[in-house]
Amino acid sequence: MPAELKRFYGKGHLHFITFSCYRRLPLLKTAPARDVFVKELSKIRDEMGFRLAGYVVMPEHVHLLISEPKQGTPSTVLQRLKLRVSRKLRKRRRSGSANQLRLPFEEAREPLRAFWQARFYDFNVYTSGKKKEKLNYMHANPVVRGLVAHPKDWRWSSWTSYWGGEVGMVRIDAAE
Repeated sequence: MPAELKRFYGKGHLHFITFSCYRRLPLLKTAPARDVFVKELSKIRDEMGFRLAGYVVMPEHVHLLISEPKQGTPSTVLQRLKLRVSRKLRKRRRSGSANQLRLPFEEAREPLRAFWQARFYDFNVYTSGKKKEKLNYMHANPVVRGLVAHPKDWRWSSWTSYWGGEVGMVRIDAAE
Protein backbone atom coordinates (compact mmCIF):
# COMPACT_ATOMS: atom_id res chain seq x y z
CA MET A 1 0.00 0.00 0.00
CA PRO A 2 1.39 3.44 -0.86
CA ALA A 3 2.83 5.45 2.03
CA GLU A 4 0.31 8.30 1.61
CA LEU A 5 -2.71 5.99 2.08
CA LYS A 6 -3.30 5.67 5.84
CA ARG A 7 -5.99 3.58 7.49
CA PHE A 8 -6.72 3.99 11.19
CA TYR A 9 -8.13 0.80 12.69
CA GLY A 10 -8.44 -0.46 16.24
CA LYS A 11 -9.94 2.70 17.74
CA GLY A 12 -13.56 1.49 17.82
CA HIS A 13 -14.68 4.23 15.42
CA LEU A 14 -17.25 3.98 12.71
CA HIS A 15 -15.83 4.13 9.18
CA PHE A 16 -17.40 6.14 6.37
CA ILE A 17 -16.33 4.18 3.31
CA THR A 18 -16.75 5.06 -0.35
CA PHE A 19 -15.79 2.76 -3.20
CA SER A 20 -16.48 2.78 -6.91
CA CYS A 21 -17.14 0.44 -9.78
CA TYR A 22 -14.31 -0.04 -12.25
CA ARG A 23 -13.63 3.22 -14.13
CA ARG A 24 -16.80 4.57 -12.47
CA LEU A 25 -18.92 2.62 -14.91
CA PRO A 26 -22.55 2.32 -13.77
CA LEU A 27 -22.27 -1.44 -13.14
CA LEU A 28 -24.96 -1.15 -10.45
CA LYS A 29 -27.36 0.84 -12.62
CA THR A 30 -30.15 -1.76 -12.59
CA ALA A 31 -32.44 -2.55 -9.68
CA PRO A 32 -31.54 -6.28 -9.80
CA ALA A 33 -27.81 -5.45 -9.58
CA ARG A 34 -28.37 -3.16 -6.58
CA ASP A 35 -30.60 -5.83 -4.99
CA VAL A 36 -27.74 -8.35 -5.27
CA PHE A 37 -25.37 -5.87 -3.62
CA VAL A 38 -27.72 -5.15 -0.71
CA LYS A 39 -28.42 -8.85 -0.12
CA GLU A 40 -24.70 -9.66 0.01
CA LEU A 41 -24.02 -6.67 2.29
CA SER A 42 -26.54 -8.05 4.77
CA LYS A 43 -25.03 -11.54 4.66
CA ILE A 44 -21.46 -10.33 5.10
CA ARG A 45 -22.45 -8.06 7.99
CA ASP A 46 -23.87 -11.11 9.78
CA GLU A 47 -20.86 -13.30 8.91
CA MET A 48 -18.18 -10.81 9.90
CA GLY A 49 -19.91 -9.21 12.86
CA PHE A 50 -19.76 -5.51 12.09
CA ARG A 51 -22.46 -2.94 12.75
CA LEU A 52 -24.03 -1.29 9.74
CA ALA A 53 -24.99 2.28 10.59
CA GLY A 54 -25.83 3.45 7.07
CA TYR A 55 -25.51 2.79 3.36
CA VAL A 56 -26.46 3.95 -0.10
CA VAL A 57 -25.90 2.04 -3.32
CA MET A 58 -25.56 4.26 -6.36
CA PRO A 59 -25.19 3.16 -10.01
CA GLU A 60 -21.40 3.55 -9.99
CA HIS A 61 -20.37 3.82 -6.33
CA VAL A 62 -21.34 2.86 -2.79
CA HIS A 63 -21.19 4.60 0.60
CA LEU A 64 -21.13 2.58 3.82
CA LEU A 65 -21.01 3.64 7.46
CA ILE A 66 -19.77 0.59 9.38
CA SER A 67 -18.02 -0.38 12.57
CA GLU A 68 -14.90 -2.50 12.59
CA PRO A 69 -15.73 -6.20 12.39
CA LYS A 70 -15.16 -8.62 15.26
CA GLN A 71 -12.35 -10.21 13.25
CA GLY A 72 -10.43 -8.41 10.55
CA THR A 73 -10.71 -4.80 9.45
CA PRO A 74 -12.99 -2.71 7.24
CA SER A 75 -10.51 -3.55 4.46
CA THR A 76 -11.23 -7.27 4.84
CA VAL A 77 -14.96 -6.55 4.90
CA LEU A 78 -14.69 -4.70 1.58
CA GLN A 79 -12.49 -7.36 0.07
CA ARG A 80 -15.06 -10.05 0.83
CA LEU A 81 -18.04 -7.88 -0.16
CA LYS A 82 -16.57 -6.75 -3.47
CA LEU A 83 -15.50 -10.27 -4.41
CA ARG A 84 -18.85 -11.81 -3.61
CA VAL A 85 -20.91 -9.15 -5.38
CA SER A 86 -18.78 -9.19 -8.53
CA ARG A 87 -18.91 -13.00 -8.70
CA LYS A 88 -22.69 -13.08 -8.25
CA LEU A 89 -23.31 -10.41 -10.87
CA ARG A 90 -20.93 -11.98 -13.41
CA LYS A 91 -22.50 -15.40 -12.78
CA ARG A 92 -26.01 -14.02 -13.37
CA ARG A 93 -24.79 -12.42 -16.57
CA ARG A 94 -23.32 -15.70 -17.85
CA SER A 95 -26.34 -17.81 -16.87
CA GLY A 96 -28.47 -16.29 -19.63
CA SER A 97 -31.58 -16.57 -17.45
CA ALA A 98 -34.68 -14.44 -17.77
CA ASN A 99 -33.29 -12.32 -14.93
CA GLN A 100 -30.09 -11.66 -16.86
CA LEU A 101 -28.43 -8.41 -15.90
CA ARG A 102 -27.40 -6.09 -18.71
CA LEU A 103 -24.14 -4.51 -17.67
CA PRO A 104 -23.02 -1.26 -19.34
CA PHE A 105 -19.76 -2.68 -20.63
CA GLU A 106 -21.71 -5.29 -22.63
CA GLU A 107 -23.52 -2.55 -24.49
CA ALA A 108 -20.23 -0.86 -25.35
CA ARG A 109 -18.68 -4.25 -26.24
CA GLU A 110 -15.52 -3.36 -24.36
CA PRO A 111 -13.74 -5.91 -22.20
CA LEU A 112 -14.18 -5.42 -18.49
CA ARG A 113 -10.87 -5.85 -16.68
CA ALA A 114 -12.35 -5.55 -13.19
CA PHE A 115 -15.68 -4.93 -11.52
CA TRP A 116 -14.44 -2.58 -8.77
CA GLN A 117 -11.79 0.09 -8.47
CA ALA A 118 -8.95 -1.28 -6.35
CA ARG A 119 -8.92 1.44 -3.68
CA PHE A 120 -11.50 2.93 -1.38
CA TYR A 121 -11.92 6.07 0.71
CA ASP A 122 -12.11 5.53 4.49
CA PHE A 123 -12.91 8.30 6.95
CA ASN A 124 -12.98 7.62 10.70
CA VAL A 125 -16.21 8.86 12.30
CA TYR A 126 -15.92 9.32 16.05
CA THR A 127 -18.52 11.95 16.96
CA SER A 128 -22.30 11.91 16.70
CA GLY A 129 -22.19 15.17 14.72
CA LYS A 130 -19.88 13.69 12.11
CA LYS A 131 -22.06 10.55 11.93
CA LYS A 132 -25.13 12.69 11.22
CA GLU A 133 -23.21 14.67 8.60
CA LYS A 134 -22.10 11.50 6.78
CA LEU A 135 -25.60 9.97 6.92
CA ASN A 136 -27.14 13.17 5.51
CA TYR A 137 -24.51 13.26 2.77
CA MET A 138 -25.04 9.66 1.68
CA HIS A 139 -28.84 9.81 1.84
CA ALA A 140 -28.88 13.02 -0.25
CA ASN A 141 -26.74 11.41 -2.97
CA PRO A 142 -29.61 9.99 -5.10
CA VAL A 143 -31.43 13.35 -4.97
CA VAL A 144 -28.34 15.38 -5.85
CA ARG A 145 -27.66 13.05 -8.78
CA GLY A 146 -31.24 13.46 -10.04
CA LEU A 147 -32.19 9.80 -9.61
CA VAL A 148 -35.15 10.59 -7.33
CA ALA A 149 -36.94 13.66 -5.99
CA HIS A 150 -36.68 12.62 -2.31
CA PRO A 151 -34.40 10.20 -0.43
CA LYS A 152 -37.44 8.10 0.57
CA ASP A 153 -37.82 7.14 -3.09
CA TRP A 154 -34.39 5.44 -3.32
CA ARG A 155 -34.83 1.89 -1.98
CA TRP A 156 -31.10 1.14 -1.84
CA SER A 157 -30.30 3.31 1.15
CA SER A 158 -30.72 3.35 4.90
CA TRP A 159 -32.85 6.54 4.81
CA THR A 160 -36.13 4.76 5.68
CA SER A 161 -34.52 3.18 8.74
CA TYR A 162 -33.75 6.63 10.15
CA TRP A 163 -36.51 8.91 8.96
CA GLY A 164 -39.08 6.76 7.19
CA GLY A 165 -40.15 4.75 10.23
CA GLU A 166 -39.61 1.46 8.37
CA VAL A 167 -37.03 -1.26 8.12
CA GLY A 168 -35.22 -0.86 4.81
CA MET A 169 -33.72 -3.54 2.60
CA VAL A 170 -30.95 -4.11 5.17
CA ARG A 171 -31.34 -3.91 8.94
CA ILE A 172 -29.53 -0.93 10.42
CA ASP A 173 -27.75 -1.43 13.73
CA ALA A 174 -28.40 0.96 16.59
CA ALA A 175 -25.50 3.16 17.59
CA GLU A 176 -23.62 2.22 20.74
